[in-house]
Amino acid sequence: MSRPRHLQAVPDPPPADEAARLQALGAYALLDSAAESAYDDIVRLAATLCDAPGAAIALLDRERVWFKARVGVAPSELPRSHSICAELIWHSQPGRLLVIDDVAADPRFAALGLSLEDGRALRFYAGAPLWTPDGHPLGTICVLDAAPRQLRAAQAEGLAALGRQIQHLFELRRYAMEQRRLLSEREAFALQLERAQADLQMRNEQLLHSASHDALTGLLNRSALAQLQGNPETVHQLGRVAYTLMLIDVDHFKQVNDRHGHLLGDRALRAVADAVAGSIREGDVAIRYGGEEFLVVLPGTRLATAAEVGERIRRRVARSSLPFALTVSIGVAAGEPGRDAPDQVFDRADQALYRAKAGGRDRLVADDG
Repeated sequence: MSRPRHLQAVPDPPPADEAARLQALGAYALLDSAAESAYDDIVRLAATLCDAPGAAIALLDRERVWFKARVGVAPSELPRSHSICAELIWHSQPGRLLVIDDVAADPRFAALGLSLEDGRALRFYAGAPLWTPDGHPLGTICVLDAAPRQLRAAQAEGLAALGRQIQHLFELRRYAMEQRRLLSEREAFALQLERAQADLQMRNEQLLHSASHDALTGLLNRSALAQLQGNPETVHQLGRVAYTLMLIDVDHFKQVNDRHGHLLGDRALRAVADAVAGSIREGDVAIRYGGEEFLVVLPGTRLATAAEVGERIRRRVARSSLPFALTVSIGVAAGEPGRDAPDQVFDRADQALYRAKAGGRDRLVADDG
């Protein structure tokens, strides 16, 4: 059905609910879609059933009629004002065919000069209207011929049945798109929820870390120590194996703050924490116990080994890249399973630290009790 060179417009006043109809048509995402074999097969079947050289599925857009599938019809679309479908569909009823036995004899269409793909003038048109479930006309499936004629009853019934099948295909298409949309929304929501949960978990971990770690040095704080002391499993583990406690105190730290300021004082504390963290093993526990005092717990470690670790810490602190000399004093005490309570071991380590400071500082003293 080719477009004539000189066209006489057919009046086509849009109905009052044209906007709703176009919205309903858009919900199927059919306009300008790719060819699909299901629709191509239906138009071929319609042409064969009705013994017609042309057939098409015509969809009524805002200003055009676009063919979803066609056979024997040359253009992919026609101006809406020059389409038989666009004129007839407003007067149609569901289940009733639109039929023009002789287009040339119909004053509404005779002057349009419509033709088939092979150039012969269009003389016969029969179409089954396509409707949405809520009563919006979408277009037709139509058969076309170059000779005036009528459809036999079986052909008319078959064309109407094909129209119903197309409506089913349209609804299946809309349903599938709706399901994909809902699935996409669920997946997006699930991803959003997963991200929110991950963010919440990260924030909880950050809060837990902040609550149990010293903000300046990154080591555990006294709150974390209290939790360890209140944990029966931790106390039980310390009671089963030999361990050592190490107390580390920054020498003359008040003078560091007074002479060099608190910013450099903070750098000094971080340098000590780095020396501790770099000298102990995984499973050892390092705590910022006080302002310039650190506590290290070395499970499964004898006194001699702990002293070596302490000396390594002391030397690392002495090599710190600071604009002033920095030293630490260290006291170490050992605990034996079944013999020593943690408080007793702590007291002995504290006494050893006192002796290290009294002996000139910048040294390690191991408890000899």
